[in-house]
Amino acid sequence: MSTDKDITVVHLMRHGEVANPEGVLYGRLPGYHLSDLGRQMADRVAEHLSSRDVTYVVASPLERAQETATPIAKTHGLSLDTDERLIEAGNVFQGKTFGVGDGALRKPGNWKHLVNPFKPSWGEPYIDQVVRMKGALDAARDRARGHEAVLVSHQLPIWIVRSYVERRRLWHDPRKRQCTLASLTTFTYQGDRIVSVGYTEPARDLVPAHLLPGARPVPGKGKAFGA
Repeated sequence: MSTDKDITVVHLMRHGEVANPEGVLYGRLPGYHLSDLGRQMADRVAEHLSSRDVTYVVASPLERAQETATPIAKTHGLSLDTDERLIEAGNVFQGKTFGVGDGALRKPGNWKHLVNPFKPSWGEPYIDQVVRMKGALDAARDRARGHEAVLVSHQLPIWIVRSYVERRRLWHDPRKRQCTLASLTTFTYQGDRIVSVGYTEPARDLVPAHLLPGARPVPGKGKAFGA
């Protein structure tokens, strides 16, 4: 028979909106911070989680993730940890504008990076993302045994580890990821085993319409590769 001490909840959160007027695919580049709206999203999720039994908060080293996690940690009187394994997926197009409708697919110099969507050939292999993200999840489980943890990361790594846990193929249509800005993908562990995965969007009403699943991409915004 399971007890409360056997149950640990790990929330994997995507960061809030980033100030990026040029529409650059920022990837792992430093210097990209939350916009004013992104800070509102972070505060909203901190409020949403304020009554939860959160005992551990950790984030990707990138500024947008650190800034998203900060109000959550403060709400619970916790220090904020950093885990390199939660970082954005590597991508050869970072620093460029690369999105649906911006003409990038017609540039011959890009073709060599687009030959294999199953790996994918333009960036960090999906299986590598699974290994590091699952490691971060399990480490957080161990730190918050019997309680809850919040991990702030990025869209693609979150979706990939969720797909792995739910036994879906890792290659996918980026437009169909269920991982909006400031969303929570929640893994419930019984002992060391994940027994359920949930998904919530506490800040959905703050998310710009063109960034919601199924919305028409805005040219040059890099939506195809996420953030």
